[in-house]
Amino acid sequence: MECISVFDMLKIGVGPSSSHTLGPWRAAERWIKELKDANKFDKVEHICVDLYGSLSLTGKGHATDYAVMLGLSGANPETIPTENIDIIIASIKNTQTLMFNNEMPLKFNVETDIVFNRKFLPFHSNGIKFTAVINGRKASSTFYSIGGGFVVKEERKNSKKNKEIFNNTFPYPIQLGSELLAYCNQLNLPISSVVLENEKSIRTPEVIDAELGRIWNTMLECMFIGCHTEGNLPGGLNVRRRAYDMHQNLKGDLPYETPEEWLQTIRKTEVKFRQILKWVSCFALAVNEVNASLGRVVTAPTNGSAGVIPSVLMYYMVIENHDANFEHIKKFLLVAGEIGSIFKKGATISAAMGGCQAEIGVSSAMAAGALTELLGGTPEQVLIAAEIAMEHHLGMTCDPIGGLVQVPCIERNAMGAIKAINAAELAIDTDPNNVKVPLDKVVNTMWETAKDMNTKYKETSEGGLAVGVHLSDC
Repeated sequence: MECISVFDMLKIGVGPSSSHTLGPWRAAERWIKELKDANKFDKVEHICVDLYGSLSLTGKGHATDYAVMLGLSGANPETIPTENIDIIIASIKNTQTLMFNNEMPLKFNVETDIVFNRKFLPFHSNGIKFTAVINGRKASSTFYSIGGGFVVKEERKNSKKNKEIFNNTFPYPIQLGSELLAYCNQLNLPISSVVLENEKSIRTPEVIDAELGRIWNTMLECMFIGCHTEGNLPGGLNVRRRAYDMHQNLKGDLPYETPEEWLQTIRKTEVKFRQILKWVSCFALAVNEVNASLGRVVTAPTNGSAGVIPSVLMYYMVIENHDANFEHIKKFLLVAGEIGSIFKKGATISAAMGGCQAEIGVSSAMAAGALTELLGGTPEQVLIAAEIAMEHHLGMTCDPIGGLVQVPCIERNAMGAIKAINAAELAIDTDPNNVKVPLDKVVNTMWETAKDMNTKYKETSEGGLAVGVHLSDC
């Protein structure tokens, strides 16, 4: 059993990867806390970091080295001005000095103190070991970034605590889709209301609304920035940003300045049928172009799949319901977060463990279910929509060219969003009595597929497009 809040599934952080960037960043923070709790922080003479498996193989393209340095420097991924990232990294490289937790300067050579080890550690493919020299002796601590910004240690010290919270705090503990559906039927409530009751057991309603509002505002701002930024993405592939050009061709002439004014402007724009697909794709591309350039996004459930949920929610607000308000946004995010947690508990949301089906597939399922509730679907139809979306992502590999979260990752968000909308429409017209594959079956199937998948297709850049297309070809 695992206690997973909506706010665990929807985290604010810096791109391009929740498992390769946000996770190592948070791991560095946890290591610093370990040192402080043991009264060893002030005695540290030198530090170094070892990256293993997928963190090593695609770490350069995923900015894992940047994330490690930023985490060790005491920067907060939720609040750091993203324009300061390159400045901090350049200072560390040029001076060969890292301000440890922004408190203590330590000599730090990026070339030798961050080691990319190609081997995999047995516990998980995303391993990271921090080592400190204290009184001339080395002391190490190993963490694992398991996807979506979640970080664990092999001994899982928090597992007992999580189980107690799950059983004793949540009034409606949920591990399976069938359990969620049973609560909905028992209480005669939609999924969003059941999830809200669980959240209210650990947070006040005011905090829940404030945090959901902050998540939505981050999503909206991310889409806004992506639609108004042109040029090429960093990393060497010379990928041109497409959201800017698409947006210029789609938007009307009404004036706006802020993201909220932009949203209202789009709502006033007459949208033809064919343009609906373009708008949704534009929103999704915008988010993941921001993500690819170390911008701030919301893991949904990961950074690599961050564009699906905001683009589908925007679709509802600018196409389906121009009167949609915060209550609609709230319901959407609550449902999406719960569906994501069911996949995390029963399978994985890490591409390094399950391929891209674990990221784009899960995000598409989350968005499909959430949209279905807003469109008036029953709890049964919400789960049907999530199942349909995942069913048609089963087996999707993770094979980023050059280890960058760009090709094919950015386009996959647009495709995942379109599939989510289609899945919702199919679910609305589906009689639950005729369903052949329940959500829990597809979650289990996804996990079995993940275990059968060749390692080279799990975020290693050693298979698929990553070897079929080389950086030199671009």
